[in-house]
Amino acid sequence: MTPAQRDRLRAAIEERIAQTEAEISRLEEKTAPIAPDCSLGRLTRLEAMGEQQVSEHALAEARIRLNRLKYARSRIGREDYGLCEECEEQIPFGRLEIMPEATLCVECANEKGK
Repeated sequence: MTPAQRDRLRAAIEERIAQTEAEISRLEEKTAPIAPDCSLGRLTRLEAMGEQQVSEHALAEARIRLNRLKYARSRIGREDYGLCEECEEQIPFGRLEIMPEATLCVECANEKGK
């Protein structure tokens, strides 16, 4: 990987960290408890509770992604960044552009079901 590619990925990671942190803030608001005395009708309340559960799942996924992005940021300056943890081959730059937190190449990810 060239230094220019590494710089591009570093910038992409920083941008995605900022986006994910903003998404987490938004989702935390959506997952706030619904007051029992809320003046919603029965169906509307059930819908709000269902939407809250979806938001909670999305929040958990966003927190996992944020941790992976921060881990990638901590590793990007190291020589082993961009190497597959399984086969130790270089992860294609295109994959890293899309998923800079990737630690597996496409083949190994497919084998592991990730």
